[in-house]
Amino acid sequence: MRAMDESPGHRLATANINRDKRKGSKNMNMRLKFKTAVSALAILVVLALGVSTAVAQSAQVQGVINGRSGPNMTVQTPNGNVVVVLNGMTQVEDVSGVFHARKKQMGVTALVPGLQVQVQGTYDAQNQLVANTVKFNSKSLQTASDIQAGMAPVEQQTQAQQQQLAQQQAKLQQQETQIKETQEEQAKHTAEIAQEKAAVAAVNKRFGELGEYNIWDKVEVLFANGKVTVDPEYYPKLLALCQKAQTVQGYVIQVKGYASAVGSAALNQKLSQERAANVTEYLEQKGGIPLTNILAPGAMGTSNQVAPDNTAEGQAENRRVVVMILQNKGIAGT
Repeated sequence: MRAMDESPGHRLATANINRDKRKGSKNMNMRLKFKTAVSALAILVVLALGVSTAVAQSAQVQGVINGRSGPNMTVQTPNGNVVVVLNGMTQVEDVSGVFHARKKQMGVTALVPGLQVQVQGTYDAQNQLVANTVKFNSKSLQTASDIQAGMAPVEQQTQAQQQQLAQQQAKLQQQETQIKETQEEQAKHTAEIAQEKAAVAAVNKRFGELGEYNIWDKVEVLFANGKVTVDPEYYPKLLALCQKAQTVQGYVIQVKGYASAVGSAALNQKLSQERAANVTEYLEQKGGIPLTNILAPGAMGTSNQVAPDNTAEGQAENRRVVVMILQNKGIAGT
């Protein structure tokens, strides 16, 4: 029997069975590797889609604010205007120093036209950028505030040019032999002054002048000499203005404080700032006006005097805060 089991035919059959077993095991290993590779690829695709979605949800733009309308502001970027939506969750930061070493939390009233800003947020269904954070530099804010208050460097240059022209006109009377040359010089400087005046007018129109707005209502609040507290007699007028404002689509409220020319310039600037700030606080706390609908309070100092300061009555008229309801003409369709 042992000789029969080890016959050539038996050995061949045994070899075939072993070969089939090895082949089946190899195929099973290949199928297992293929399934593992497909699963890994599917995981990578899901992760890639997740990253793409997260990136698509956030955005960042940089540019200059060129308009405010209610809780919205328009930022002019190299690629065009972007509508930015401000809300109660928006963080406004003054970042200064190298690598933004100093950060200061600010209110949305600091976002004035002419301010260079960096906005981070997400786009909504109307393709408006809902701001999470708005960052700016204090130097840019100072420049924008100066322009709104009518104290831009370009205006100072214009005054210097006018003084130079007056000196040249005096020389005309003393040097009759050089009249022709002086007149040519005068014409040259006159053209330069005209260009500077045109530049001032363009800047004022762009940053906060009333040409772009309809005025719906106006209230003037007067102050005692050296005082910044709002007199209760103006509360009803301010509350009535607040109620009317809330009926106007896309309204903003402009607050500008002034002082009489009595006293130092630094003191008058401080008084006008505190008066405007106190009126703004009353509009927010008692009138229910969101800060997103109030432009930055303007400290106008002794500019735009409405009465002579050589009488007590005139001084009283100049110690004032002017509050106006504005609506962008683009919204009103006019």
